Amino acid sequence: MSGEEYTVINDENVSENIDVDDFKFVKKPVYSFFKRLFDIIASSLAIILLSPIFVVVIIAILCDDKKGHPIFVQTRCGKDGKEFKLYKFRTMCIDAEKQLESLQNQNEMDGPVFKIKDDPRITRTGKFLRATNIDELPQLVNILKGDMSFVGPRPALPNEVAQYNEVHKLRLKVIPGLTCYWQVQKDRNSVSFEDWMALDRKYIQDRSLWLDLKLIFKTAIAVFKREGC
Repeated sequence: MSGEEYTVINDENVSENIDVDDFKFVKKPVYSFFKRLFDIIASSLAIILLSPIFVVVIIAILCDDKKGHPIFVQTRCGKDGKEFKLYKFRTMCIDAEKQLESLQNQNEMDGPVFKIKDDPRITRTGKFLRATNIDELPQLVNILKGDMSFVGPRPALPNEVAQYNEVHKLRLKVIPGLTCYWQVQKDRNSVSFEDWMALDRKYIQDRSLWLDLKLIFKTAIAVFKREGC
């Protein structure tokens, strides 16, 4: 890589510029083995224990909007940019993708990411599912399959990755996750795109079983307090 500079966050909120050549990626095979073992066991148990909630949510989605499928399937980019099908409970109207272009001028995020707080495409049931993060539960299947992990950079859309520079692509060096540093920020949508990418690079360099457990615990607290939505 060239000597291009990028932002790295040392304490989740403090950033500084360093040379991209200083980014050191360590494979950590022992950690990866136990991380995958944890993902398989925990996702299997979670799917079994939460199956009644799955049924209730599916019924609620269909009662709110019978036209679409309760499970939303979308192509995302995983490790090394490999594409996979991500599963979520559907929280938007069925023509949400068609409406996206007309809403671009309301985008509240910088960089190649689209997010608005009061998205008009979200259904009544969808608002509750998003506020409680229940819409993310089908990704337990992605974790069991190995497409994702419990902890790792959030998987991006292919059109977003197409706009990445070489620095941004560093976040693709590990399996994406259900939660991450960015996910546990109190107001994550106010985090700039570059700081978001820096948080992901920080995780990649610091990743360990202890850090993963810490982020899972922080995520549970954030969900309970409804922070970061």
